[in-house]
Amino acid sequence: MTSSPPSANSRAATRRSILLLSFATFASMASQRICDAMLPELSRVFAVGLSQAAQVVSVFAMVYGCLQLFYGALGDRLGKFRVIAWATLACCVGNTMAVFAPSLDALLLSRMVVAMGAAAIIPLGLAWVGDVADPAHLQETIARVGLGTTLGIGSGQLLGGLLTDTFGWRWAFGVLALLFFGVGVLLLQDLGRQQSAESSPACSTATQASAGRRGFAQQALSILAQPWPRTILLVAVAEGAAGFGVLAIWASHLHHAFAYSLSAAGAIVALFGVGGVVYMASARHLIRRLRPARLAAVGGSLVFLATLVVGFTPYRWLAAPASLVAGFGFFSFHNVMQANAAQMAPAARGSAVSLFASALFLGQSVGVLLAARLSERFGAGMVIALCGAALCALGVWFGRVLRVRAAALP
Repeated sequence: MTSSPPSANSRAATRRSILLLSFATFASMASQRICDAMLPELSRVFAVGLSQAAQVVSVFAMVYGCLQLFYGALGDRLGKFRVIAWATLACCVGNTMAVFAPSLDALLLSRMVVAMGAAAIIPLGLAWVGDVADPAHLQETIARVGLGTTLGIGSGQLLGGLLTDTFGWRWAFGVLALLFFGVGVLLLQDLGRQQSAESSPACSTATQASAGRRGFAQQALSILAQPWPRTILLVAVAEGAAGFGVLAIWASHLHHAFAYSLSAAGAIVALFGVGGVVYMASARHLIRRLRPARLAAVGGSLVFLATLVVGFTPYRWLAAPASLVAGFGFFSFHNVMQANAAQMAPAARGSAVSLFASALFLGQSVGVLLAARLSERFGAGMVIALCGAALCALGVWFGRVLRVRAAALP
């Protein structure tokens, strides 16, 4: 992407930017999962069923997914890092609205505002990393940025349950508002340092303008015209439904089946994120030892075993280690998907990763609604186990596809 190797100062600035992006992805993912553990309380406070309360999760995911299509082209045109910074501050506004929401409808509106901002952070962050990272170490670099994402999953569950139990559910959104404000300000400051340190801003601007003039529709059509990107996007829909979607009922199942408090249930589900952190910390070794194809299959299999335990065990203490294993397995598979998404269209990386994130979170929105409704009919334990089985089959199949594709390439 650049014509000359980066200087030591440039590399240090890039590392600082990646660290700030990790904080931003942490806040974005925490905002997605903050409502999971508080669903029983929202159901009680607003006098609605669990499936209606779950709209605070599903509506967020639907808006988040749809806006990926918008942010991909916007990031390619205006600059990915700039869009991320301002979107982060927009999330502060949305969470402030949630603090003062007088009704479920008002809370849904505030969640939509947060989703509109959060939609830019993770996909454009991945695309920006794809632009600046060494291609030979792209998956490892994505794993480092993914530390924020995985910590955000568990922390969102934990904060949602803990603050709901202790101070009330509104406090959870207040904490998020402060977090987004602090990270957004730091991102804007770092953006200023990037702009002042650029050695060839004209080249960068020309590249962005060229990408922007082409337009998202043309970029999307060129990406979708290729069979491999279509395969990745279809897998992303299924992964979002079976993987992220089931997390919305995980804490509720622990609360009702094992009589855990909301804060304890949130803490146990937080181990899902901890498992992801364990994977990210060991990703470099695992990627080189297992390679992506086997990593996808192993990850899906671990999720299935863990969901069987969570869904059907009579021993409540097993829920904690099972959540940890499920997170490790899921992010083993998810990291493989992220790396393939970031590489499927390098010339329009912002739009490509946005399509991937859109597919992922549209799948999540469907998965949340289905999981909530099916759990009312068949029980949350059964639904959790079925989602694990689906993710296992998906990981094994995608691993096989990767092996066939690798063998066919010269």
